[in-house]
Amino acid sequence: MSTELQTPPRRNQGLGRIIVMVYAVFALSALARSLFQILSHFDRAPVAYVLSAFAAVVYIIATLSLARTGRTAWLVSLAAVLIELVGVVGVGLATVLHPELFADATVWSHFGAGYGYVPLVLPIVGLAWLLTHREPKES
Repeated sequence: MSTELQTPPRRNQGLGRIIVMVYAVFALSALARSLFQILSHFDRAPVAYVLSAFAAVVYIIATLSLARTGRTAWLVSLAAVLIELVGVVGVGLATVLHPELFADATVWSHFGAGYGYVPLVLPIVGLAWLLTHREPKES
């Protein structure tokens, strides 16, 4: 009989690594899209393009913090994923209720419909992962 304690899998291994990769893809795609839109035709839909840039920043922060271990990284990840969830729901509602405000789509428009609703599902999966892989409080 072994008396060794089994250490739980790290947050950024297994499914966690796949979550990090999906966040990285969304970070790159949102950043590329927003940069192109801002640089080529910002005056057409400035609100939408700034929101896409904001989404890119959130995805970048989430990607980097989810890839790291430790309590601080866990807290930053939690904050980023919560901001993402509020953003996708808020922007999603705004694009449905006030489409005239959005001359062009954002990553979070219509709850991420342009991206197969992954932007809506991803923060829910991210939150579930984070809450089941909590980092112990630092002493």
